[in-house]
Amino acid sequence: MSESAISPVHDTSWQEGMAESGDARIRRGRPDWTDAVFFLLLAVGAGYALTRFAGSMDYYEKVILSGAVLVLTWMGWLWRPLRRLMIAVALASGLAVMLYGNDLAHAEDVFFLKYLLSSQSAILWMSALFVLATVCYWLGLFSPTAAWLGTALTWGAVFAGVTGMLVRWREGHMMGPDLGHIPVSNLYEVFVLFSLITALFYLYYERRYATRALGGFVLLVISSAVMFLLWYAFTRDAAQIQPLVPALKSWWMKLHVPANFIGYGTFSLSAMVGFAYLVKEHGETTSWRKLAPLFVLGVLLCAEPMVFRTQGLSAAWMEYFGAGAVIVGAILLGRRRVAAALPPLAVLDDIMYRAITVGFAFFTVATILGALWAADAWGAYWQWDPKETWALIVWLNYAAWLHMRLIKGLRGAMAAYWALVGLLITGFAFLGVNMFLSGLHSYGQL
Repeated sequence: MSESAISPVHDTSWQEGMAESGDARIRRGRPDWTDAVFFLLLAVGAGYALTRFAGSMDYYEKVILSGAVLVLTWMGWLWRPLRRLMIAVALASGLAVMLYGNDLAHAEDVFFLKYLLSSQSAILWMSALFVLATVCYWLGLFSPTAAWLGTALTWGAVFAGVTGMLVRWREGHMMGPDLGHIPVSNLYEVFVLFSLITALFYLYYERRYATRALGGFVLLVISSAVMFLLWYAFTRDAAQIQPLVPALKSWWMKLHVPANFIGYGTFSLSAMVGFAYLVKEHGETTSWRKLAPLFVLGVLLCAEPMVFRTQGLSAAWMEYFGAGAVIVGAILLGRRRVAAALPPLAVLDDIMYRAITVGFAFFTVATILGALWAADAWGAYWQWDPKETWALIVWLNYAAWLHMRLIKGLRGAMAAYWALVGLLITGFAFLGVNMFLSGLHSYGQL
C-alpha cells in the first residue's frame, strides 16, 4: 500500500468555518422553546394517532410510535431543516387522510388525491423530482442557480416520497387489516425507502459541509434507484399494496428494515463520494490507463442490476446500461471541470468516513435485530441462510474498512476504491442473493 494511502490528512483548515449543525446555528447549544413546541406538536400527533387508529396497532406498534416522538424531537434539534420537512409532511399526509375519508375511490375523483397526494401520485412526483434534481446538480457546475435548484428539487422529492409512504400506509389499512402494514415490505417500497434515506443523508452533509458539488454524484445512484422503481412499477404492477408473506408478519420488521436501509443508503453515499474523490484526484491526469480502473468499476456498477435479471434482458435494460456507461465516460472526460468544482480531498475523505461510520453502526444494529427476528420466526438466531451470510460479508467488509482507517490510517485513493467495491458487494447482498441463492429470505424475482 502506498504511503499516500495510509498517511493521515493533515490539512484541517476547511473545518474552521464549518458549523457543527446542519443549519444556521454555529453550535447546537441547548434546546430552546422551538424544540419544546415541536415536541408538543409531535406528542399531540402521536396521541391523535393512538386514539384514532388504536384498533389497527398492537402493543409493540404503540410503543414504537411513542418512542418515535422522542427520537424525532432529538433529530429536529440535531438538524433544524428536518423539523420543517416533518411539519410539511404531516400537513400533507393529514390532508390526504381527510380527503380519503373511508373511501379509496376518492383517489380517482378528488383532484388533490388523483394528481398529488395519493401514494402512487406522490411517489411518481418523487421520482420525477429526483431525476430533475440530478440534472440541475450537474448543471450547477456552470450555474450556482442550477445547483440551488437541485437542492430545492431534492427537498421536494423527499417531501413527496415521505408523504407518499405515509399515505400508502393509510391506504393499506383502508383496503383491509391484512394489507395495513408499514410500507417497507417489498422491493417497490424499500427502493422508495432507500432513495429517501440516501437523499436525506446527502442533504445533511451538503449543508454541513456547505457544498453542492457532490449532489450530481449522489443523485446518480438515487436516480438509478427511481428508474428501476418506475420500471418495476409499470412492468410488474409492483405499486399495488400486497398482503405480507408469513415471515414478514412481525413487529421486528418495523425496526430491522429501516435500520438496514440506513446502512445501504449511507454505504451508497460513501461510494459515490469515493467516486468523486477519485475524479478529483485524477482531475489533471492525461493518461487513460490510470483512469481505466475507475471507468471499469463505474461501468460494473451500472451493469450490476442487469446481472440480477432472471428473465432475460429487454431493450430498456440495455438502454439503461448504455446510458450509465455514457454518463461515467462523460464524467471522466470532463474530469478537469468537475474536479475544480469539488471540495478539497480532505473534505471528501471526511464525508466518506462519516457516511461509512453511520452506515456501519446502523447495519450492525439491523443485523442484531435480524437475528432476534430470525429466532422469533424460525427458532434460531443464525442459520447461515444466503442472506444472512452475505449480510455478514457486507458487515465484515466495512468493519475492515473502518479498522484500516482507524488503526492504519487508511485514506486516499485506496479508501475510495474500497468504498466503490463495497457498493458492488452491498448491491449483491441486497438484490442478488434474493435472485440467485434460494433461502429463507427469497421473496421475489426480477
